[in-house]
Amino acid sequence: MQLTVALFSSQKYEHASFDACLNNQTRIKLTRFEQSLDAKSAILSQGFDAVCVFVNDIVDKTVIEQLAQFGVKCILLRCAGFNNVDLAAANAHNIKVCRVPAYSPEAVAEHCVALMLTLNRKTHKAYNRIREDNFDLNGLLGFNLFKKTIGIIGCGKIGLALVNILNGFDANVLVCDPYAVPGNYTICDLDTLLSQSDVISLHCPLTEQTHHMINEHAFAKMKQGVMLINTSRGALVDSKACIGALKTKKLGYLGLDVYEQESELFFKDRSDEIMQDDVFSRLVSFPNVLVTGHQGFFTKEALSEIAQITVNNALEFANNQPLSNEVK
Repeated sequence: MQLTVALFSSQKYEHASFDACLNNQTRIKLTRFEQSLDAKSAILSQGFDAVCVFVNDIVDKTVIEQLAQFGVKCILLRCAGFNNVDLAAANAHNIKVCRVPAYSPEAVAEHCVALMLTLNRKTHKAYNRIREDNFDLNGLLGFNLFKKTIGIIGCGKIGLALVNILNGFDANVLVCDPYAVPGNYTICDLDTLLSQSDVISLHCPLTEQTHHMINEHAFAKMKQGVMLINTSRGALVDSKACIGALKTKKLGYLGLDVYEQESELFFKDRSDEIMQDDVFSRLVSFPNVLVTGHQGFFTKEALSEIAQITVNNALEFANNQPLSNEVK
């Protein structure tokens, strides 16, 4: 029996990776939809055994009820996070949920460091100046990462990959994670990390407990001029609180690869549209803010791993095997 899969939020850049994994594969039939999954588009899943979704697809109770009505039995996440899925509703309708628990953690860690160095040494601004024959160094002053205290909140595979890179800078790395084990870093509580770090990088999942964990109270505990990097989930950070911290210069540098309302913005060309998100517009108006459109994962190696693990998850479900990456 063939497993039919509706892949939502399909992007051209991932076609080659999935085609390579599905080459000569007759067990799975994949149909791509550019639309993201939500209550309106869920009808497209009618007649499919499974849906494959990405980070900004909406898989809440309403959508899951529709999926169940249409006979969908499995939700395949091609990402690590699953905060966009109502697991209780999926369980109630006996719909299995599988994810990609890790895909090239080095890709995200390296992008994180790229944000740090770009913000710090202002290479993006220097690039634009040189193209206009402006070789003035004023306004481009940075600082050494060498010996700086860098705090990592959440030390899973991506956090550990970042630790390895930062150790090369001989940085003083602090880690706040309830599951952290001893390593080449100092384990501490959140207040200590917030108060002592020159740079803070977020690498924890989005839960009820971590939602807006970086808020005005957290900023009050930080050093003046601190750098904040978020390549994890947008809603870990209270965007309005960021604006306040940027205005007082408490926040000296902000690097974001994620944004709490990114589902309305990212992964599409919106250059011909009028920006409707006033908070985002205000954030990017600051000269010390750098935003990338959720591209931390975006390497050849990561895309290949995502496709391979997603296809393996689908095959396990199709063959009634134990699900290695099931989320319960």
